Amino acid sequence: MSKQAMKVLIVKTSSLGDVIHTLPALTDAMHAIPGIRFDWVVEEGFKEIPAWHPAVDKVIPVAIRRWRKSLLSSQTRAEWKAYKAALQSTKYDAVIDAQGLIKSAFLVTRLAKGPSYGQDKNSAREPLAAKFFDHPVPVAKQQHAVERTRQLFAKALGYALPDAKGDFAVQAHFQDTNPSEQPYLVFQHSTTRFDKHWPEVYWQELIKKASESGWQIKLPWGNPAERERAERLAKVHENAQVLPKLTLAEVAQILSSASGCVSVDTGLSHLAAALDRPNVILFGPTDPGLVGGYGKDQLCLEAKGYPPVSGQIEPAIFAPLTPEIVFTNLEKLLKN
Repeated sequence: MSKQAMKVLIVKTSSLGDVIHTLPALTDAMHAIPGIRFDWVVEEGFKEIPAWHPAVDKVIPVAIRRWRKSLLSSQTRAEWKAYKAALQSTKYDAVIDAQGLIKSAFLVTRLAKGPSYGQDKNSAREPLAAKFFDHPVPVAKQQHAVERTRQLFAKALGYALPDAKGDFAVQAHFQDTNPSEQPYLVFQHSTTRFDKHWPEVYWQELIKKASESGWQIKLPWGNPAERERAERLAKVHENAQVLPKLTLAEVAQILSSASGCVSVDTGLSHLAAALDRPNVILFGPTDPGLVGGYGKDQLCLEAKGYPPVSGQIEPAIFAPLTPEIVFTNLEKLLKN
């Protein structure tokens, strides 16, 4: 395969964290293959992200989640026709399916023009997806998602995987728009599952501790329930600020200028990692081993690693991971 002026299509449609975890593989390829350029098929809700990487030319939004709710509507048919035309407008030197699912392999990868690569039946999340790939690639499972994707790209495109830790290469896309603003922290308090939420009373105590140490606190949100939680948390101290409704790019801009973050297990924690922000990530029912914070200054704290405490704390799984523990680790991380 020629390594000059290659044009590659990436199929990685979702989720937020998974899309972000794909970025270091592009950086590896960019350094290994002079002139390589990428197009990227991604779910419409995450279409901002690929364009932040310097090696990406075109982003092709797909709306599989929305289309399947109204398969026969005229709008869906028109959007599908436009999507297919965009997908097939270019012949690629390689099509890399980093999703590993039957639906993406069937609706995207097999329709694209170019030899396709993806994880083999022993590696893919859905083994049957490998049947749609011209070149199934073996990738060991028991390693971080970023490393698995880096290995897939290296094998598909024929270069040696660098020994160094992966580089997301998106920090330069964001500029510090308020260099004179008082240093601040971002507390990413929202996630999808109840048992992944750090207790609200713990957030309140952490806000007090951080505010009394001189920090400004910014609280993002994505839906009305998250906004209500942010508003309750902000009442604890005048240094806490509820942010307005923001796009992903606007959240990234806020994160890129933050001194540090505290995050639950959520997609935005991976965005903080991609932007090289010191980040304490709080884990209760989930295991950070394969999908935890990846990058510089990412500290994963697991509630199960601390002795039980008494009291009525919900979710109970987080009771041992107290505000004192989190704030102590945050201070150490920021000092380092």
